[in-house]
Amino acid sequence: MISLRLWRTLPIERRPTYGWLLLLACLVMLSAPKSGYAENSPPLKIVAFGTSLTARGGWQPGLETRLAACLQRPVKIESVAKSGETSLWALTQIDRVVAEQPDIVLIELYANDAALQRFVSLAQSRKDIGDILDQLRQRLPQARIIVMAMNPFSGLRGLIRPFVGSYISAHRAEAEKRGLEFVDHRPNWQRLTPGDLAAAIPDGAHPLPDIASEIIVPELVKHIAGGNCRE
Repeated sequence: MISLRLWRTLPIERRPTYGWLLLLACLVMLSAPKSGYAENSPPLKIVAFGTSLTARGGWQPGLETRLAACLQRPVKIESVAKSGETSLWALTQIDRVVAEQPDIVLIELYANDAALQRFVSLAQSRKDIGDILDQLRQRLPQARIIVMAMNPFSGLRGLIRPFVGSYISAHRAEAEKRGLEFVDHRPNWQRLTPGDLAAAIPDGAHPLPDIASEIIVPELVKHIAGGNCRE
Protein backbone atom coordinates (compact mmCIF):
# COMPACT_ATOMS: atom_id res chain seq x y z
CA MET A 1 0.00 0.00 0.00
CA ILE A 2 1.44 3.37 -0.99
CA SER A 3 2.04 5.78 1.90
CA LEU A 4 0.49 9.23 2.03
CA ARG A 5 3.97 10.82 2.16
CA LEU A 6 5.08 8.96 -0.98
CA TRP A 7 1.77 9.74 -2.67
CA ARG A 8 2.40 13.45 -2.18
CA THR A 9 5.84 13.23 -3.84
CA LEU A 10 4.45 11.66 -7.02
CA PRO A 11 3.49 13.77 -10.04
CA ILE A 12 -0.23 14.42 -10.15
CA GLU A 13 -0.71 12.20 -13.19
CA ARG A 14 0.93 9.26 -11.37
CA ARG A 15 -0.91 9.63 -8.07
CA PRO A 16 -3.35 6.70 -7.60
CA THR A 17 -6.80 7.51 -6.33
CA TYR A 18 -7.49 6.80 -2.65
CA GLY A 19 -11.04 5.60 -3.28
CA TRP A 20 -9.93 2.02 -3.68
CA LEU A 21 -7.80 2.33 -0.54
CA LEU A 22 -10.84 3.45 1.43
CA LEU A 23 -12.81 0.50 0.05
CA LEU A 24 -10.02 -1.86 1.03
CA ALA A 25 -9.94 -0.45 4.57
CA CYS A 26 -13.68 -0.97 4.91
CA LEU A 27 -13.39 -4.56 3.76
CA VAL A 28 -10.64 -5.22 6.29
CA MET A 29 -12.76 -3.82 9.12
CA LEU A 30 -15.79 -5.84 8.07
CA SER A 31 -13.78 -9.05 7.95
CA ALA A 32 -12.21 -8.53 11.40
CA PRO A 33 -13.33 -11.16 13.94
CA LYS A 34 -16.01 -10.06 16.35
CA SER A 35 -15.39 -10.42 20.08
CA GLY A 36 -18.97 -11.24 21.07
CA TYR A 37 -19.62 -7.99 22.93
CA ALA A 38 -17.65 -4.81 23.47
CA GLU A 39 -15.23 -5.13 26.35
CA ASN A 40 -16.06 -1.63 27.50
CA SER A 41 -19.80 -2.26 27.69
CA PRO A 42 -21.11 -1.62 31.21
CA PRO A 43 -22.28 -4.82 32.88
CA LEU A 44 -25.94 -5.48 33.42
CA LYS A 45 -26.15 -5.64 37.21
CA ILE A 46 -28.61 -8.01 38.84
CA VAL A 47 -29.28 -8.62 42.53
CA ALA A 48 -30.86 -11.95 43.47
CA PHE A 49 -32.73 -11.28 46.72
CA GLY A 50 -34.11 -14.20 48.66
CA THR A 51 -33.81 -17.31 50.77
CA SER A 52 -31.82 -20.54 50.46
CA LEU A 53 -33.40 -21.05 47.04
CA THR A 54 -31.12 -18.20 46.02
CA ALA A 55 -28.30 -18.50 48.57
CA ARG A 56 -27.61 -22.10 47.60
CA GLY A 57 -29.53 -22.14 44.35
CA GLY A 58 -26.56 -22.38 42.00
CA TRP A 59 -28.44 -20.96 39.01
CA GLN A 60 -26.79 -17.53 39.06
CA PRO A 61 -23.58 -18.42 37.11
CA GLY A 62 -25.62 -20.01 34.35
CA LEU A 63 -27.85 -16.95 34.15
CA GLU A 64 -24.80 -14.67 33.91
CA THR A 65 -23.36 -16.68 31.03
CA ARG A 66 -26.56 -17.20 29.04
CA LEU A 67 -27.82 -13.65 29.47
CA ALA A 68 -24.45 -12.15 28.53
CA ALA A 69 -24.39 -14.21 25.35
CA CYS A 70 -27.97 -13.25 24.61
CA LEU A 71 -27.61 -9.50 25.22
CA GLN A 72 -24.02 -9.22 23.94
CA ARG A 73 -22.90 -7.42 27.10
CA PRO A 74 -21.40 -8.46 30.44
CA VAL A 75 -23.77 -9.54 33.20
CA LYS A 76 -22.91 -9.49 36.91
CA ILE A 77 -25.16 -11.06 39.55
CA GLU A 78 -24.81 -10.43 43.29
CA SER A 79 -26.88 -12.29 45.85
CA VAL A 80 -28.45 -10.84 48.96
CA ALA A 81 -29.85 -14.05 50.38
CA LYS A 82 -29.77 -16.19 53.51
CA SER A 83 -30.97 -19.69 54.22
CA GLY A 84 -33.89 -20.02 56.62
CA GLU A 85 -34.82 -16.33 56.59
CA THR A 86 -38.18 -14.69 56.04
CA SER A 87 -39.56 -11.46 54.66
CA LEU A 88 -38.99 -9.90 58.10
CA TRP A 89 -35.25 -10.38 57.59
CA ALA A 90 -35.51 -9.10 54.03
CA LEU A 91 -36.90 -5.79 55.29
CA THR A 92 -33.57 -5.22 57.06
CA GLN A 93 -31.53 -5.96 53.92
CA ILE A 94 -32.89 -3.38 51.52
CA ASP A 95 -29.88 -1.08 52.00
CA ARG A 96 -27.63 -3.89 50.76
CA VAL A 97 -29.74 -4.36 47.66
CA VAL A 98 -29.86 -0.65 46.91
CA ALA A 99 -26.10 -0.26 47.46
CA GLU A 100 -25.48 -2.50 44.46
CA GLN A 101 -27.43 -0.09 42.23
CA PRO A 102 -28.81 -2.99 40.18
CA ASP A 103 -30.56 -2.78 36.84
CA ILE A 104 -32.69 -5.77 37.83
CA VAL A 105 -33.77 -7.21 41.19
CA LEU A 106 -34.94 -10.84 41.29
CA ILE A 107 -36.98 -11.59 44.42
CA GLU A 108 -38.15 -14.82 46.08
CA LEU A 109 -39.17 -14.31 49.71
CA TYR A 110 -42.24 -16.45 50.38
CA ALA A 111 -40.76 -19.91 51.05
CA ASN A 112 -39.91 -19.57 54.74
CA ASP A 113 -42.81 -17.24 55.45
CA ALA A 114 -45.00 -20.20 54.49
CA ALA A 115 -43.28 -22.61 56.90
CA LEU A 116 -45.54 -23.16 59.92
CA GLN A 117 -42.69 -23.02 62.44
CA ARG A 118 -41.72 -19.51 61.28
CA PHE A 119 -45.02 -18.03 62.50
CA VAL A 120 -45.28 -15.48 59.68
CA SER A 121 -48.95 -15.10 58.91
CA LEU A 122 -50.18 -14.72 55.37
CA ALA A 123 -51.29 -11.17 56.14
CA GLN A 124 -47.88 -10.31 57.61
CA SER A 125 -46.07 -11.80 54.63
CA ARG A 126 -48.23 -9.82 52.24
CA LYS A 127 -47.59 -6.60 54.13
CA ASP A 128 -43.84 -7.26 54.24
CA ILE A 129 -43.48 -7.94 50.53
CA GLY A 130 -45.56 -4.86 49.79
CA ASP A 131 -43.26 -2.72 51.94
CA ILE A 132 -40.18 -4.27 50.31
CA LEU A 133 -41.47 -3.58 46.83
CA ASP A 134 -42.46 -0.02 47.70
CA GLN A 135 -39.01 0.75 49.10
CA LEU A 136 -37.22 -0.77 46.14
CA ARG A 137 -39.41 1.10 43.67
CA GLN A 138 -38.76 4.37 45.47
CA ARG A 139 -35.02 3.93 45.88
CA LEU A 140 -34.32 2.17 42.57
CA PRO A 141 -36.77 3.89 40.23
CA GLN A 142 -35.02 2.73 37.05
CA ALA A 143 -34.60 -0.92 38.07
CA ARG A 144 -36.74 -3.79 36.84
CA ILE A 145 -38.18 -5.60 39.85
CA ILE A 146 -39.13 -9.22 39.18
CA VAL A 147 -40.88 -11.32 41.82
CA MET A 148 -40.51 -15.08 41.35
CA ALA A 149 -42.15 -18.32 42.35
CA MET A 150 -39.55 -21.06 42.52
CA ASN A 151 -39.72 -24.87 42.70
CA PRO A 152 -42.34 -27.08 44.40
CA PHE A 153 -41.81 -28.55 47.87
CA SER A 154 -42.31 -32.17 48.83
CA GLY A 155 -41.87 -34.54 51.77
CA LEU A 156 -41.51 -33.00 55.21
CA ARG A 157 -40.60 -29.63 53.74
CA GLY A 158 -43.84 -29.71 51.83
CA LEU A 159 -45.87 -30.79 54.87
CA ILE A 160 -44.70 -27.80 56.92
CA ARG A 161 -45.77 -25.46 54.09
CA PRO A 162 -49.40 -26.50 53.53
CA PHE A 163 -50.42 -23.02 52.33
CA VAL A 164 -47.36 -22.09 50.28
CA GLY A 165 -49.53 -21.52 47.22
CA SER A 166 -51.44 -18.81 49.08
CA TYR A 167 -48.19 -17.06 50.01
CA ILE A 168 -47.05 -17.13 46.40
CA SER A 169 -50.40 -15.75 45.27
CA ALA A 170 -50.16 -12.94 47.84
CA HIS A 171 -46.65 -11.95 46.70
CA ARG A 172 -47.73 -12.10 43.07
CA ALA A 173 -50.76 -9.91 43.79
CA GLU A 174 -48.62 -7.30 45.53
CA ALA A 175 -46.21 -7.22 42.59
CA GLU A 176 -48.92 -6.95 39.97
CA LYS A 177 -50.78 -4.30 41.98
CA ARG A 178 -47.68 -2.13 41.56
CA GLY A 179 -47.22 -2.94 37.90
CA LEU A 180 -44.14 -5.06 38.60
CA GLU A 181 -43.12 -8.30 36.94
CA PHE A 182 -43.71 -11.86 38.05
CA VAL A 183 -42.08 -15.07 36.81
CA ASP A 184 -43.48 -18.46 37.84
CA HIS A 185 -40.96 -21.29 37.47
CA ARG A 186 -43.32 -23.96 38.84
CA PRO A 187 -44.88 -24.98 35.51
CA ASN A 188 -41.44 -25.83 34.14
CA TRP A 189 -40.68 -27.99 37.18
CA GLN A 190 -44.02 -29.71 36.82
CA ARG A 191 -43.10 -30.88 33.32
CA LEU A 192 -40.64 -33.32 34.90
CA THR A 193 -41.83 -36.82 35.66
CA PRO A 194 -42.42 -37.55 39.36
CA GLY A 195 -39.24 -39.62 39.46
CA ASP A 196 -37.13 -36.95 37.77
CA LEU A 197 -38.60 -34.28 40.02
CA ALA A 198 -37.76 -36.28 43.14
CA ALA A 199 -34.20 -36.81 41.86
CA ALA A 200 -33.84 -33.12 41.01
CA ILE A 201 -34.98 -31.97 44.49
CA PRO A 202 -33.73 -34.77 46.73
CA ASP A 203 -34.40 -33.00 50.05
CA GLY A 204 -37.83 -31.79 48.96
CA ALA A 205 -36.86 -28.12 48.90
CA HIS A 206 -33.49 -27.36 47.32
CA PRO A 207 -32.94 -28.38 43.70
CA LEU A 208 -29.58 -29.67 42.57
CA PRO A 209 -27.74 -26.64 41.12
CA ASP A 210 -27.29 -28.07 37.62
CA ILE A 211 -30.98 -28.97 37.36
CA ALA A 212 -32.00 -25.61 38.82
CA SER A 213 -29.98 -23.92 36.07
CA GLU A 214 -31.65 -26.02 33.39
CA ILE A 215 -35.10 -25.08 34.64
CA ILE A 216 -34.68 -21.49 35.85
CA VAL A 217 -32.13 -19.94 33.50
CA PRO A 218 -33.98 -20.30 30.16
CA GLU A 219 -37.16 -18.86 31.65
CA LEU A 220 -35.33 -15.85 33.08
CA VAL A 221 -33.35 -15.24 29.89
CA LYS A 222 -36.59 -15.30 27.89
CA HIS A 223 -38.33 -12.98 30.35
CA ILE A 224 -35.48 -10.48 30.74
CA ALA A 225 -34.29 -10.35 27.12
CA GLY A 226 -37.60 -10.87 25.38
CA GLY A 227 -37.06 -10.65 21.64
CA ASN A 228 -33.61 -9.10 22.04
CA CYS A 229 -31.74 -12.38 22.39
CA ARG A 230 -28.85 -12.71 19.90
CA GLU A 231 -27.43 -16.08 20.94
